[in-house]
Amino acid sequence: QTIAGEHGLDGDGHYNGTSDLQLERLNVYFTHASGDKYVPRAVLVDLEPGTMDAVRAGPFGKLFRPDNFVFGQSGAGNNWAKGHYTEGAELVDQVIDVVRREAEACDCLQGFQITHSLGGGTGAGMGTLLISKIREEFPDRMMATFSVVP
Repeated sequence: QTIAGEHGLDGDGHYNGTSDLQLERLNVYFTHASGDKYVPRAVLVDLEPGTMDAVRAGPFGKLFRPDNFVFGQSGAGNNWAKGHYTEGAELVDQVIDVVRREAEACDCLQGFQITHSLGGGTGAGMGTLLISKIREEFPDRMMATFSVVP
């Protein structure tokens, strides 16, 4: 929501900004889709669908590409090992496929910004697994993590 606002986008992905600089730098975080709409270069991941439903129902839910929501059905029960070795391991290849698709659509991929929790199964367990897989797949790209402490 903050990044969309800083780039002059509304909740539907339409540009309403006033600055040429905003328009010039819009493609750093967003892809120009059909019509006059922009969609975030974002992949949203969780091991259970409830959080994704909340994002979709929110004021910026229509902004995201539906294919970029990747979620499991069972969750990890706030258990790091389940997020890293079992539930997360089953989902990580699907997530990497979506990340790869987004990366291939970039003109000049600079790196990744990852926001995740340091507690629980998805953010900590699957988060560390995903970071290591992205590092394997894109070893020469920058990675910045924004890690939330519970």
